[in-house]
Amino acid sequence: MIKEKIKENIFLAPLTTYRIGGPARYYLEIKEKNDIEEAFAWAKKEKIKVYILGGGSNLIIPDAGVDGLVMVMKNELAVIRGERLECGAGATLARACSLAVSNNLSGLEWSSGIPRATIGGAIRGNAEAFGTSMADTIETVEFFSIKNKKFDIFSNRMCKLGYRQSIFKENNNYLIWSAVLRLKVKPAKDIQVLVEKSINFRKKRYPNLPSAGSVFKNLEPEYVKNNNEILFNREFKAHIGREGKISAGLIIDKAGIKGKSIGGIKISLEHANFIVNTGKGTAEEVIMMISYIKQQVRTKFGLQLQEEIEFFGF
Repeated sequence: MIKEKIKENIFLAPLTTYRIGGPARYYLEIKEKNDIEEAFAWAKKEKIKVYILGGGSNLIIPDAGVDGLVMVMKNELAVIRGERLECGAGATLARACSLAVSNNLSGLEWSSGIPRATIGGAIRGNAEAFGTSMADTIETVEFFSIKNKKFDIFSNRMCKLGYRQSIFKENNNYLIWSAVLRLKVKPAKDIQVLVEKSINFRKKRYPNLPSAGSVFKNLEPEYVKNNNEILFNREFKAHIGREGKISAGLIIDKAGIKGKSIGGIKISLEHANFIVNTGKGTAEEVIMMISYIKQQVRTKFGLQLQEEIEFFGF
């Protein structure tokens, strides 16, 4: 019985990189396929909303907690078959990368040093860095259709992978169960160079305090130019990144608000697109800071920032 596996009033803050958030009214760790359908059937019967929590690395949870059933994917299997890596949605990106590297397989080095992210979450948001993303390695994704109550498989193309986007993010009807990643054999020394580059970059550029990673999406150069051509030519034209976008962190930095604090929440001095928890920050303070940043950028530059961070259970 699925009810026997469901726990009550489990605090979620320790399950997030922000270390912020109240308890889940109901909590369930998913390890078997059968648990998924049974859990949704139970929630429907009890008229309870279901929320899927991955590694907790790019979201914010309400201080009051989540009034619903929070499901955490714990299918953590990861196995190499030739040049393919088969992994469950609950496997961490760090583990997948480590397994690939130890088998001289290239394709995930860019993810080295990313904290807590799971394969499911990385696919859902098409995680990327240094011009490479999950879209470059995904071969197939197995998922559960909540509407049809069955498992199915999407090819890479069917996943509709774009900048910080996928069909799984657009359509909450699809719950990622597992994936097959297609990697490439490379000399160990070449792979290690990329791994060290990724780790060193994050150590130098990203804050050590708890955060949810990048808060805002980077902007399209055309959008910035159309809304503030003088600013674009003077400040941003020469700083278009590898992905062909303008860094939201650079824009926030130019707004002159780096280091701004609200309660226990602060705009990081290391990277302005990170809002860090200095110790006793709250979700309410994070939301206030997000609103403040958007207002400052809009007022000073006429630009509208769009959140990359997700609001979980609000």
